[in-house]
Amino acid sequence: MRISFCQGLLTAAIVLNLLILYYVSRAQQQMMEKRNELGRGSRRAVLPASGARVTVLLREFENFENFVGDVANSFLHQRADLPFLAVADVPPYPPLVLPEGARLLVLSPSPDQPPQAHRPEFHVQTEFVFLVPDGVELEQPRVIERLIRELEGEGGGPVRMVAAPVLVRSAVQCLHLRVNLREWTATYSPAASGSSGSVCTALQGDAVVLMRTEDLFNLSVPLSRPLFPALFIQTALRGWKVKLLESPCFSATHRPLFSSAHNQWKADTRMKEATNKLMKSFGVKRLLLPDGKEQWFGCSKETPRCFGTVQDDTPDYLYLERWTPPCCLRALRETTKYVINILESSGVRYWLEGGSLLGAVRHQDIIPWDYDVDLGIYLEDVPNCDHLKNLDSGSLVDANGYVWERAVEGDFYRVQYSEANHLHVDLWPFYPRNGVMTKDTWTDHKQDVEFPEHFLQPLVPMPFAGITAFGPNNHKAFLELKFGEGVIENPQYPNPGKKRLDRSKL
Repeated sequence: MRISFCQGLLTAAIVLNLLILYYVSRAQQQMMEKRNELGRGSRRAVLPASGARVTVLLREFENFENFVGDVANSFLHQRADLPFLAVADVPPYPPLVLPEGARLLVLSPSPDQPPQAHRPEFHVQTEFVFLVPDGVELEQPRVIERLIRELEGEGGGPVRMVAAPVLVRSAVQCLHLRVNLREWTATYSPAASGSSGSVCTALQGDAVVLMRTEDLFNLSVPLSRPLFPALFIQTALRGWKVKLLESPCFSATHRPLFSSAHNQWKADTRMKEATNKLMKSFGVKRLLLPDGKEQWFGCSKETPRCFGTVQDDTPDYLYLERWTPPCCLRALRETTKYVINILESSGVRYWLEGGSLLGAVRHQDIIPWDYDVDLGIYLEDVPNCDHLKNLDSGSLVDANGYVWERAVEGDFYRVQYSEANHLHVDLWPFYPRNGVMTKDTWTDHKQDVEFPEHFLQPLVPMPFAGITAFGPNNHKAFLELKFGEGVIENPQYPNPGKKRLDRSKL
């Protein structure tokens, strides 16, 4: 069979392409092998030559005044085989002076460095990691083995950390920590104290903590600051516990850490900033502390609210499997109490409407996933209230910073928490006609319908959001007229077509 010139040319081209593909593939494989070898080399470079089982890691220190070098000297003097790693977000200024055998890891990436240069899991190659605070000293090297034996003795159960106190003026406190992400809240409560080997879920105060390296780097953000709050929030969510021993104790001659009130103020300010940043990233807006005090990290009168414009009656937090942020509920309660007080003192008849009435019946409060409060009012009473009667156009900011306005979405009134924060109470004006409460304009909300006036004759008091408010006299019939039969007994999100409530998690 004769091969034509064109067929021969085509065959040669195919062979040439195959050869090119082969050599390109070989080149890519060699490059990958070289890259992997470099990666392995970088990991081997930080392996402890002596076979130590634990890396000492110091995360919490301030650039402007610290004892990182002294801490490293203390540990390396007793155990020269221990890898010692100081970790900072950015290169410290002034630069740290570290002894031989101690290294600095900067977490912020640099464009001229390989990816493993700023990733701590490439720099900790021991089985365990020892988290130490600034200023601590190692006096007895055997205590490290003691802590390792304690942790190994737990056999991989819920106790994933072992801690020992640092001898300072205030003792380390063992706490129980419950984190409820759905409610954006972390609650600390005192744990039993006084017995050796107390087991809890969080610590307060100076301590050293030993944990398995694998566990540390299985956390979402293993070395975020402040270290202990970040660590224990994540471990509590995983059901892990910490065992706090009464002994051994670690000494700390460098206490207090800061030589001047100014430096202490700087450290406190930076800690507050780091805590705010951490809670925002974790979605924790409220802390309940062991002494009963609260810390808030969500919206206030001076800031915008915690969520944006609501689409399809479904606020964005529902898609995150969360409910209304507690700071928003607090603002709604304050606004509701304020508005109701003004309505009552002005002689404006009102009643809890829609979802707010539903919340009062179910919870004596706002529905945990609701984002506003609804009140019905008699239209004829509007002139009695100075805050409402002149709102045909524009808005009014009253002496307490609340914003009263006629809503642009329809013929009703809205009272906002502040000019910055638009959490609000809506006031829906109705008037009677032939025994039926009606309006001139309607919204597309399912519950915005006419109803017999006898539900309001008389109005009855009922607990709501920490106060006594007024509602219809037959709330069950009223709500079933608005929402349908069984609405009280069968809670559901406002728009189940977009997001449905999993009642098994209630």
